[in-house]
Amino acid sequence: QVQLLESGGGFVQPGGSLRLSCVASGTIFRINVMAWYRQAPGKQRELVAAITGDSPVYANSVKGRFTISRDNAKNTVYLQMNTLKPEDTAVYYCVSAVTHSNYSTDDYWGQGTQVTVSS
Repeated sequence: QVQLLESGGGFVQPGGSLRLSCVASGTIFRINVMAWYRQAPGKQRELVAAITGDSPVYANSVKGRFTISRDNAKNTVYLQMNTLKPEDTAVYYCVSAVTHSNYSTDDYWGQGTQVTVSS
C-alpha cells in the first residue's frame, strides 16, 4: 500500500505564489510518473503537470507559471506555482504511478489540498 501526503495549499492573492509538496510512502519499488491534477467547483478534474524522470509536461493554462519537479531520493514531487490567478482556484491532487516489488503497477491519489486565489 502507498500513501500520498500533500501539503502547501492555502489562500493567496492574485499574482502570488504557492509551493505544493507531495510525499509518497509505503511499499514502493519505483515511482514512474508523478503528477498534479486539479478540480475546480463545477468543473472536471484536469491534469496540471506531470513528470517522468526529468521530462515535465504542463497544461497550456499553466505553462510559464508553474514548475513541477521531483526528488526521487525522497519520493517527493513539488509544484511551484507563480503568478497565480483566480482561475487557478481548485483542489489540487497528487498522483503517483508506482511499480511494486512484484512488478505490478498501481496509481495512487492524495487526499487533495485546497488552493484559493482571491483578492
